[in-house]
Amino acid sequence: MNLPNSITFARLVLTAIFVIAASWGGVLGYLVALVTFVMAAISDWLDGYLARKLNLVTSLGKLIDPLADKILVASAFVLFSSVGLCPPWITIVIIGREFLVTGLRQIAVEKGEVIAADRLGKWKTTFQLTYGITCLVWLMMGPIENSGAFVSFFQTLSNPENPLSIISLWGAFTLTLISGANYLKKSWNLLIN
Repeated sequence: MNLPNSITFARLVLTAIFVIAASWGGVLGYLVALVTFVMAAISDWLDGYLARKLNLVTSLGKLIDPLADKILVASAFVLFSSVGLCPPWITIVIIGREFLVTGLRQIAVEKGEVIAADRLGKWKTTFQLTYGITCLVWLMMGPIENSGAFVSFFQTLSNPENPLSIISLWGAFTLTLISGANYLKKSWNLLIN
C-alpha cells in the first residue's frame, strides 16, 4: 500500500477516535474530537496532494479517499444533529447524497470505470469541514463561562448564529445538492445501460 492510501486509511482510524471522543462530551471529549477532526481534514488534503505529486494515484485511492471523507462527514453531521446544531433533514440530505455518489461509483467500478471526485465536490467538502470545525469549537468552548478574551473570541466566532456557521452550513447544503445532481448527470448513461 502506498503512502497516500495509508494516509487515507489513517483517516478512517481518526474518524473512529473522533466518534468515541465526541460521545464522551465535555470540554476534553470535544477537544479530542476537534483535534482528530482537524487532523482528518488535513489528511484529506495531504493524501490527494501526495498522490498527485508522487504520481501514486491509484484506483483504490480514487475509491477509498472519497469514502473515508463520507464516513467522517456523516459521523460529524449525525453528532451535530444529535446536539441540536444542525437540522436533522439537512443531515439526511447530506448522507443521502453520499450514499447516492457511493452507489454511482460502485456501478461505475462494476462497468470498468472510475468516477473521481470533481471540483464542486471538493468545495462541498470544504464547506462541510468548515462547518464541522465551527461546531466542534462551539461544543468545546460555548459552555465555558467567565472566559478570557481568547475563549470569548472563539465563542463568538463559532456561535451557531454567527455568519461563519450559517454560511458554511447552507453553503455545504447547497453544494451537496448541486454536486449530487452533477454526479447523477455524469453517470446517467451508466444507469440506463
